[in-house]
Amino acid sequence: MTETTDSQSGAKTKTPDGQSNLPKWILAGAGLVALVAVGISVTRADDTSSNINSASPSAAIAGQEAPTVTQVIAQLEEKLEQDPDDANGWQMLGWSYFETSRFGEAAMAMRRATSLDPKNAEYHSMLGEALVLASEEGDIPADARQAFAKALALDAKDPRARYFSAAAKDMDGQHQEAINDWFALLADTPADAPWAEDVRNVIRNVGKERNIDVETRLASAKFAPPAGALPSEGEALATAAIPGPSRDQMQAAAALPQGQQEEMIRGMVEGLAAKLEKNPADPDKWVMLMRSWTQLGETGKAQNALRDARTAFRNDAASLTTVEDAAKTLNIPGS
Repeated sequence: MTETTDSQSGAKTKTPDGQSNLPKWILAGAGLVALVAVGISVTRADDTSSNINSASPSAAIAGQEAPTVTQVIAQLEEKLEQDPDDANGWQMLGWSYFETSRFGEAAMAMRRATSLDPKNAEYHSMLGEALVLASEEGDIPADARQAFAKALALDAKDPRARYFSAAAKDMDGQHQEAINDWFALLADTPADAPWAEDVRNVIRNVGKERNIDVETRLASAKFAPPAGALPSEGEALATAAIPGPSRDQMQAAAALPQGQQEEMIRGMVEGLAAKLEKNPADPDKWVMLMRSWTQLGETGKAQNALRDARTAFRNDAASLTTVEDAAKTLNIPGS
């Protein structure tokens, strides 16, 4: 997205491609609901003997031309033509579409997954999120709400469904109920989880917008952050877990060699870099880009991302601090 909504008024604006932005506070919990996930977790080895930073992914497929993200998606589609009843395959295709911002197609793939495995709460939750981002109305549409409701009926603890269901309540005017739901979600979140502060900030920002006192509850022992020094926002972003399918899941879905899986992730990271060239005003995404290149062993590209982020935020001290703290945590040379 190339424009943002006003964080105080919640006004919605149209992007050049016609998609409406949601009120900014809905996206504030991105660490929780994976709206900025770039899927780097799929490149992590299942044991300590593998280290993605030690070699280029291309080395794993020497002598072969690495496929583009589009080619990998095409192979997933071809596989599903041969085996259309593979629910996990549809989930992986939906996830791949989602990570390349093809939200409408992601929703269609996830609908297929939910029809094949209707008792899988995560499938319904993923469907709901895709429908939210595919919506042109700038809200949480009815079919997304139904998907989140189904997810919660199957798994009352699903964090994505809980987050968006609370957001829907707030948008419907049930502001106190929404805040209560976010507090309940926060109560089930480890106090030192990197994204716990995101939930606190959502509560705090929405409380301010709706003129509801939340600070007293936030300061209580039940909801307060852990005692001691907390990491900065940049440090937390740099060390937070990024959701995504496991390596085994991706291999089962795409039936591709490990190196090609990693090339798919590389393409997604390059897509994130391209988006930041067009809209550089998002410090969290710069952190994710630096982290992604670091995990792929591309130190030079991580340095370039740091340089470009510094340029983007030369007049924005708060955002620059977030980027600089993350760069130091990631041990990027020159940080």
